[in-house]
Amino acid sequence: MGRSDNQGAVGSDELRRMDAYWRAANYLSVGQIYLYDNPLLRRPLTLDHVKPLVVGHWGTTPGQNFIYAHLNRVIKKYDLNMLYIAGPGHGGPALVANTYLEGVYSEIYPNIGQNEAGLKKLFTQFSFPGGISSHVAPSTPGSIHEGGELGYSLSHAFGAAFDNPDLIVACIIGDGEEETGPLATSWHSNKFLSARTDGAVLPILHLNGYKISNPTVLARIDHEELEQFLRGCGWTPYFVEGDDPETMHRLMASTLEQVVQDIRQKQCNARDKSDISRPRWPMIVLRSPKGWTGPKIVDGLQIEGTFRAHQVPLIVDHQHQDHLALLETWLKSYRPEELFDKSGRLIWELAELAPKGDRRMGANPHANGGMLLRDLRMPDFRRHAVAVTSPGAVDAEDTRVLGRFLRDVTSHNQDRHNFRIFGPDETVSNLLDAVFEVTNRQWDARTEPNDEFLAPEGRVQDAMLSEHQSEGWLEGYLLTGRHGLLNSYEAFIRIVDSMFSQHAKWLKVTSELPWRRKIASLNYLLSSHVWQQDHNGFTHQDPGFLDHVVNKKADIVRVYLPPDANCLLSIFDHCLRSRHYVNVVVAGKHALPQWLSMDGAITHCTQGLGIWQWASNDQNAEPDVVMACCGDTPTLEILAAVSILREHLPDIKIRVINVVDLMRLQPRTEHPHGLDDTDYDSLFTKDKPIIFAFHGYPWLVHRLTYSRTNRNLHVRGYKEEGTITTSFDIRVQNDMDRFHLVQDVVDRLPRLGTKGDYLKQVMGDKLIEHKRYIAKHGVDLPEIRDWRWSTPK
Repeated sequence: MGRSDNQGAVGSDELRRMDAYWRAANYLSVGQIYLYDNPLLRRPLTLDHVKPLVVGHWGTTPGQNFIYAHLNRVIKKYDLNMLYIAGPGHGGPALVANTYLEGVYSEIYPNIGQNEAGLKKLFTQFSFPGGISSHVAPSTPGSIHEGGELGYSLSHAFGAAFDNPDLIVACIIGDGEEETGPLATSWHSNKFLSARTDGAVLPILHLNGYKISNPTVLARIDHEELEQFLRGCGWTPYFVEGDDPETMHRLMASTLEQVVQDIRQKQCNARDKSDISRPRWPMIVLRSPKGWTGPKIVDGLQIEGTFRAHQVPLIVDHQHQDHLALLETWLKSYRPEELFDKSGRLIWELAELAPKGDRRMGANPHANGGMLLRDLRMPDFRRHAVAVTSPGAVDAEDTRVLGRFLRDVTSHNQDRHNFRIFGPDETVSNLLDAVFEVTNRQWDARTEPNDEFLAPEGRVQDAMLSEHQSEGWLEGYLLTGRHGLLNSYEAFIRIVDSMFSQHAKWLKVTSELPWRRKIASLNYLLSSHVWQQDHNGFTHQDPGFLDHVVNKKADIVRVYLPPDANCLLSIFDHCLRSRHYVNVVVAGKHALPQWLSMDGAITHCTQGLGIWQWASNDQNAEPDVVMACCGDTPTLEILAAVSILREHLPDIKIRVINVVDLMRLQPRTEHPHGLDDTDYDSLFTKDKPIIFAFHGYPWLVHRLTYSRTNRNLHVRGYKEEGTITTSFDIRVQNDMDRFHLVQDVVDRLPRLGTKGDYLKQVMGDKLIEHKRYIAKHGVDLPEIRDWRWSTPK
């Protein structure tokens, strides 16, 4: 080893080799963006060697290559278990280059070998039809973070660190990415990390000054203000700033030495010395030029260190042939002849700089979480069954019942540290508070005497009022091989629409990659739903997440609307056992009638939908009408409407169908859970009127059933009506109440004649009586509040 620098971090000879390794990564990155052939420039560069359409992002890439090389050094020196998350979205060339240099890429993709032919394939596939994307993607080894959309890197990093005490998650944050709402909020995630039982997160703010065409905010405030901001968020920032490679290598090496020692000391204090004070974890600010080491001036315009370096800094085509020489000069500035041997393999003395085996960041098992996934120990959900002696005889709060089951799931897996509940301060509100009998909320900030369930360690992550962080933490937790769920108010889960989309895309792509192992499903419990907002009103009413979810690949998404607590238990047991899905479960927290015994609920949920024979009277004849329902409140109103119809029109033949698995409505050709046409027709008939009460927007049911034979479908659901009123009045305002449903049936069955006309009038009178009563008393009619199902004679 050569002479160490004055801080003793790294010797001069190792610095020289690290710089060469960095040059190799930069060379491979530029080659991916531009080259189609001649990967080692062993012939003069021509336009035929350049891709006809050059696409990619250069600006963030050299900085990430620099970081990766230095992280490799400390991984080897200290035998670190480290995960790399690339927040700057389109830094794909850097991650591909580095995983190729360390050998992982060729192990996973043997057709891209460690030779000149492999380099050609590596270069050609980048942003090329049938190849790989320009951003870090599921196909990139070592990644748990889709780099196409910005804002979620740091929350993913914390999710990965939870319950992984020996893991360090290096999270590279672009200074453009830092301006997104989720990322700006996630600086506070350090208040939710236990130094004793969790791993460490090392944010590296990549401050290169520009976004696509604008400067970044943090790059344009002075050093003192930036440092105060980061310290105010609870971090200890270390600054590595400059543009001279030799100086920057020394600074980065010495800084990482301090950071690693700082992390180890803080963990030692917590684990060996019982220090419960919240650490001020270290982070790094790397200020370097955008497009570092790239072209400095092109056509008289500055490129390096400006926004012009963000994407492709040189246009090389038939209209810009003079740029070909600039490209060749740029590529040769990395001196590839010094880096690769005659066969095209990285020379031995540089290859030795990379860690070995699973210590390579591209091969870290945490980046392929299914490799580490263990089944949950599942308690018997039947122990929490609501005793239903007859349909509708008892009431229960469905999510409160589920909370007791989740308490047991938590308890059964305490020693495995592989299950957590996430949410934005709504676990108690959604009546899941039974879990606090066995665990706490994880919270590492100050507490006050009247606080409840706050502790430095816990299985519940809901003490931050941010849907973005709850979602991001859970995704990071799942992607690194654990289990969990997110509970949220139904209307406000829309805040993470885009995050859900990105995760669903990740699941879709990874399911097609043989080397990616399946992970635990992303489970949503949506409560405080649209039909239970009598005191919150219009702002809290939005069931549209269901519409958004069903747009995604059928192989990935599942949607369940259990009608009662026993069905909810059965469904959630299934969801927590499942793999590689997104499961959306909608369940209410208000006390409602319970319909099925536990055995009946298991059978019903297994089938996904079915005729409720005890509510129907068409067993010996063709039905006159099919009354269908999906969701707890629609089920209540359909059954109340059926009871009115059967009392006043006893000759009418009614078939009642309840749907718990929404995707059963689609044809099997569209969704794996879908019914084939024969089974659908046998249930819903080919031509009888279907009056369908649905939890969400009515047109979703029309969309799912558009190709079915029976077009005589009339759906009632939420239609953007609601205010501060009674719970029943919300149903009335949206025409999904029992009185409107009875009127619908009469309208669809003209043969009812005078009897139907009179019943319709009675229902109209009831609606007027209802409005007058709530205006005077502020509560629903007694016959609404006290209604019970009884089978008509």
